[in-house]
Amino acid sequence: MRCDLYLVTDPGLTRDRPLLQVVAEALEGGVTAVQLRDKQASPRDLMELGTEMRRIAHRYGAPFLVNDRVDLALALEADGVHVGREDLPPLEARRLMQRPRILGVSAGSVREALAAQEAGADYLGVGPVFATATKPDSGEPIGLAGLAAVAAAVRVPVVAIGGIHGGNAASVIEAGAAGVAVISALVSAADPEAAAREIRWGVTEALRKREAPTA
Repeated sequence: MRCDLYLVTDPGLTRDRPLLQVVAEALEGGVTAVQLRDKQASPRDLMELGTEMRRIAHRYGAPFLVNDRVDLALALEADGVHVGREDLPPLEARRLMQRPRILGVSAGSVREALAAQEAGADYLGVGPVFATATKPDSGEPIGLAGLAAVAAAVRVPVVAIGGIHGGNAASVIEAGAAGVAVISALVSAADPEAAAREIRWGVTEALRKREAPTA
């Protein structure tokens, strides 16, 4: 999975614009993966929204994942699911979400990251790296040092999340992340396409510099 720029949706942050419109604009700007996240909607509404979101994501060649709900991910024939600390344990999620479906797992420490990797995670959502108001229950920021420690300890890709925007996206790549997950910096942006282009450029440049051979 290309996780350079991973969009996590939140319909409450769209400034009254249709969420699917925001998702399409962000994909046009370079988003490489989309996660359906909506803590308030009913299962019926999530099925309707997810069906259309999957169609849009696939039109741009981006995988479509579902937050928390393995049952919903299976019903939607999603490309994967992302589970957090309070959701179905990763080992059980992996049993249900057989590869090639993708399993992402949240981690905020090296211990959690190693356990998730052992359980079969394909990537880790690590954070919050910086302070964020989007997910107030996500805990204290781990900072770039905490992110670097996790990235150095695991073999699977690390996707940094929490307070990430165009101004600091490069720094998390420099710390070892494979990509960034973004919510408000895209969903609430006045121009989601332009915001996505800015963040993707920062990530791409940082990855290029990190992978360039040294003299």
